[in-house]
Amino acid sequence: MLAALWVADGSCAAQARDCTGLFADGRRPEIVNPKLARSLVALCYEAFAVLHSGVSRTPVYATERLTAASVAAARRVDRTDSFHDEDALPAEDRARLDDYVHSGFDRGHMAPAGDMPTGEAQAQSFTLANIVPQDREMNRGLWAAIEESVRRLATRRGTLFVVTGPIYSGDAVQAINGRVLVPTHLFKALYDPATGDAGAYLVPNRDDAAWQALSLDALRQTAGLDVFPGLAPAAKARAMDLPEPRAFARGEAEEGARRRPRADDSFGAWARVELHRALRRLWRDLMRALF
Repeated sequence: MLAALWVADGSCAAQARDCTGLFADGRRPEIVNPKLARSLVALCYEAFAVLHSGVSRTPVYATERLTAASVAAARRVDRTDSFHDEDALPAEDRARLDDYVHSGFDRGHMAPAGDMPTGEAQAQSFTLANIVPQDREMNRGLWAAIEESVRRLATRRGTLFVVTGPIYSGDAVQAINGRVLVPTHLFKALYDPATGDAGAYLVPNRDDAAWQALSLDALRQTAGLDVFPGLAPAAKARAMDLPEPRAFARGEAEEGARRRPRADDSFGAWARVELHRALRRLWRDLMRALF
């Protein structure tokens, strides 16, 4: 079904990084809607894997394995935006940076930058192979809160497998720059291997979005994907109790922690660190506004 297996540097499958550990029970999500099974390329990165579609020029899904340790490591990595074209993909099948310029949409991560446990993994997450056109208000509000809630749940439970992807519903799907399809909905599916719990968030890709919980069976019907094919039918039939998204929880927690100097730090040293962080945030926000 897959056209090829590549990693980010373009090396072929025989030399590819082993991404088996990112899939629950070592099994990749399975496509059940034949309309999705065209022009596909699998990409393997340090902390996530992507199945990319040359038809939509977006991921079909991104998959991760979150642990309490990886989430803790990710919180120590400062975000540095570095969006880039994916050179491992055929030129005609991949999104370009100029597709998103003045599009009115955010470049929305499927595997979040905030999940990445190293600087290298975070840089990889900014590949456009991991990006979809996303409503700005939804991306920066409800969707960011869902991402943070999943990280917090992974911290409490120890390990979660996560599959995130877009859905294109209806006959008149929008495209930016006439090339990159705009999802009508986004999903984030979770599986806890310790308890067998599984379920998915489903969110419309618009500014007034409200989320709903789905079972994996319902998600299969909606998205055309069996995201965790190895799970027992009973686990797929019921939706786990998903945590209520907490808007901006991570940012608020980090800002509070950063504003409290430790007793063994001088005020001057703390102030210099805070000034550096503020300048980095200002530069990042300026780049976002321009692009």
